[in-house]
Amino acid sequence: MAVGRTRAGAAPELLADRAYAELRDRLVTLRIAPGEPIEEDRLADELGIGRTPVREAIKRLALENLVTVFPRRGTFASEINITDLADICDVRVQLEGHAAYRAAQRLTPALRAELAELQDELDRSRGSDDTGALMALDARVHRFVHVAAGNPYLQETLGRYFNLSLRIWHLALDRLPHLFTSVHEHSELLRAIADGDAERARAVIAGHVEEFERETRAVL
Repeated sequence: MAVGRTRAGAAPELLADRAYAELRDRLVTLRIAPGEPIEEDRLADELGIGRTPVREAIKRLALENLVTVFPRRGTFASEINITDLADICDVRVQLEGHAAYRAAQRLTPALRAELAELQDELDRSRGSDDTGALMALDARVHRFVHVAAGNPYLQETLGRYFNLSLRIWHLALDRLPHLFTSVHEHSELLRAIADGDAERARAVIAGHVEEFERETRAVL
């Protein structure tokens, strides 16, 4: 076995990224409910990886306030505090707006191709009643913008606050009246980025985050 490789032949850091993404998605979609214990052994078995990448993922998620580690008690999905919504959105309005602004300025050919694919998926999803698929597509658009901004520090910070927002959104999901409209607003955002209209991109996504806060607050 090569040094620095797992039994499956994958680099440990890649497995940790995989474990992080899988556990993050389970947490933000509430498949792991707030307060539910997270068992490292079971998760490692489910993913077919060792415990070390899982532990690395949990450390990262703890820093992002998605899991809470209690000495001698174990690891649990963090509770959701609805009173945090205003503060989270206050940060996101500014940073998401700036990320969209930079994405419009820095769109590379490769990112432009990815943007076109996302736009096609948004067009094809019109009329869909698959809530899970729409939420996943919404998350992909936001994370695309975070990457396209071309600033890894901004991407990392935004990822943390976006994940916290997603948990609250999923908590209120069955009571939100305009979910489909909200997701498809991203078509306008992607067009602004593709056109290089930085100010328009910033305004569209800022309005989207503000509307998310208003609608979520109204039903919680």
